[in-house]
Amino acid sequence: MELKLKKPICFFDLETTGVNVAKDRIVEIAIQKVFPNGNEESHTWRVNPEMSIPAESSAIHGITDEMVADEPTFKELAAKVYALIKDSDLGGFNSNRFDIPLLAEELLRAEIDFDLKKSLSVDVQTIFHKMEKRTLEAAYKFYCDKDLKDAHSAAADTNATYEVLKAQLDRYSELENDMSFLADFSSHKDHADFAGFVSYNEDGVEVFSFGKYKGQLVTDILDKDSGYLGWLLNADFPLYTKKVLTRIRLQKLNTKQ
Repeated sequence: MELKLKKPICFFDLETTGVNVAKDRIVEIAIQKVFPNGNEESHTWRVNPEMSIPAESSAIHGITDEMVADEPTFKELAAKVYALIKDSDLGGFNSNRFDIPLLAEELLRAEIDFDLKKSLSVDVQTIFHKMEKRTLEAAYKFYCDKDLKDAHSAAADTNATYEVLKAQLDRYSELENDMSFLADFSSHKDHADFAGFVSYNEDGVEVFSFGKYKGQLVTDILDKDSGYLGWLLNADFPLYTKKVLTRIRLQKLNTKQ
């Protein structure tokens, strides 16, 4: 089943130096952009992460320091990546929990203030886990009856993700071929930031979801312990989490005026 699109959707996959959203960097990014008229364009870039790639990460994706030594940094590629995705919704496999948060960090480090929350995000892994509970390789075999060759190469994983979503729509009649529906179905709607440090309570108000103030309103803590926010903004938390906290603080200040 082909996707019913109101605007383009970019399926993308990242290979990285590790799994820490705040610290780790992209070493490869592949984007497959699908347009409402069915046209497609694909781009893959190797990226110099400006840090050493741990051996355990290289063992997964096969990319070493030597292979990216002469490649552009993400900051050098950021404008091209932004131009490709800025008008699009986003699709990926475990993208809501990892790829989108890390991409947001890299864009912010490159001084591109792109609010990814303005795009719908369809996480094919979430749909898969709600329906079948498997990995990407198993999903590709299950839905498409194909073996995923070159697994953990960004281009192969990206194309497999795109094909799996189309096959999911063919298999499950309860899934609507609509990006808003799929984004809602595959989202973790309780998070105010991508990394899950700030969540929404039952009233839709931001609360901390970790630490000594877990479950308490962010705005209350701003009054109760203003130094806590200062610590968070200077500590090793994701830039997008800091952006959310700064927005809440500014909204609170504007409300008092």
